[in-house]
Amino acid sequence: MSPRWAAVASAVLFSTGGAAIKATSLTSWQVGGLRSLVAAITVAVLVPQARRHWNWRSGVVALAYAVCLTSFVVATKNTTAANAIFLQGTAPIYLLFLGPWILKEPVRRADWVTVLFVGIGMGMVFWEEGAAQKLAPNPTFGNWCGALSGFAWAATVCGLRWLSKGGQGDSMAPVLMGNCISVLLCLPQLMSMQALAMKDLAPILYLGIFQVGLAYWCLTQAMVKLSALEASLLILIEPALNPLWTWIMHGEKPTMTAMGGGAMIIGSALLKSWHDRKNVVN
Repeated sequence: MSPRWAAVASAVLFSTGGAAIKATSLTSWQVGGLRSLVAAITVAVLVPQARRHWNWRSGVVALAYAVCLTSFVVATKNTTAANAIFLQGTAPIYLLFLGPWILKEPVRRADWVTVLFVGIGMGMVFWEEGAAQKLAPNPTFGNWCGALSGFAWAATVCGLRWLSKGGQGDSMAPVLMGNCISVLLCLPQLMSMQALAMKDLAPILYLGIFQVGLAYWCLTQAMVKLSALEASLLILIEPALNPLWTWIMHGEKPTMTAMGGGAMIIGSALLKSWHDRKNVVN
């Protein structure tokens, strides 16, 4: 598979998470735990290097990733899939503070502009939540969990950069470890589960094998040869398609205000990637 098609494939697989999560009748914690269990097995098989570099540094990053995995599932189960993925995209806000603190990276004026627009987009997603519905029973709680997933994703990205400075940037250990920790976080509700219905088995297997496991394998293949800008552009397919799959499969329609906020978040991330790349080239 060419690196570009690998990146597109990973983004498309990632984007199906919202629709697949909402297709289950399990609780969010049960979905999160079972998805991570299947994903951990898949990643261990498909990405052998993920079984190496299991140390405390990778463990710290894995913990952040586990929180990101779990909080995203909880958010998707409680609010619209669009809100969940848009709020996860607010990671640049948190990176503005985590980067200088952990990585000693300078903050530029353009970064503050990006964060301003991302913050406005985040406010728009929160502003008009819409009434509770079958697939989004608790929008307020779900939105806050979505914001938490954005912070946890920012911490994960920051942690991966931190690992790269220690010579472990190519290690997939945090992905495998993070899924294992996610299983432990969800274990209490997994233990209380009576049985797994057949109608829930297919979505769980799909989420673990394809939406997480295979998607990350495709992403690792793409990142070897693609530039940061091209990869970021292709991966932006995920937040664009996520609400579409949920609308097609479940008829879930996010509010226009939330869609506008999501467009602002995605657009800000896109412009920042282009600006950063332009500065590197110049």
